[in-house]
Parts: sequence; structure tokens; C-alpha cells
Amino acid sequence: MKKNTLKSSITLPPNELKMIQILMKKLGAKSKVEVVRRGLQLLQESLERRALKESFSHASKITRDEALTYDHLSGEGLD
Repeated sequence: MKKNTLKSSITLPPNELKMIQILMKKLGAKSKVEVVRRGLQLLQESLERRALKESFSHASKITRDEALTYDHLSGEGLD
């Protein structure tokens, strides 16, 4: 075992173990741990994307609201 790792063990219900075994075959994973690592990585990326999307949405709303406060100026001086 690598020096920077801790040994861990989990017990899964039969249906979840079967899911991991199916994913091992589909992904060509060498171990159950590889399947779990990939799943954790995907979950982390999904959460990061969600947070980024919420940040952009919030910034967009603020920008729209700010633009509306100056909307009355958009036609000034065009005559």
C-alpha cells in the first residue's frame, strides 16, 4: 500500500455491488475502487459546475438590474 493512503472498507447492499460490477465491465476498470474514484470525481465536477453556474446566474442578474437603471439614458442625445 502507498504511504499516503489509508485503508478503508465499506459494505454495500447487493444491488449496489452489482451496479459497481456492471460499471467495472462497461468502463473497463481494473478494480471496484477505480469505479468509486471515477464516480466521486464526476460528483465533484458536477457540484463545481453547479456552483459556477449559480455564480454566473447571480452575476448576470446583477448586471441586468444595473443595466435597467441606466435604460432611460439609452436614447438621450440621439435627436
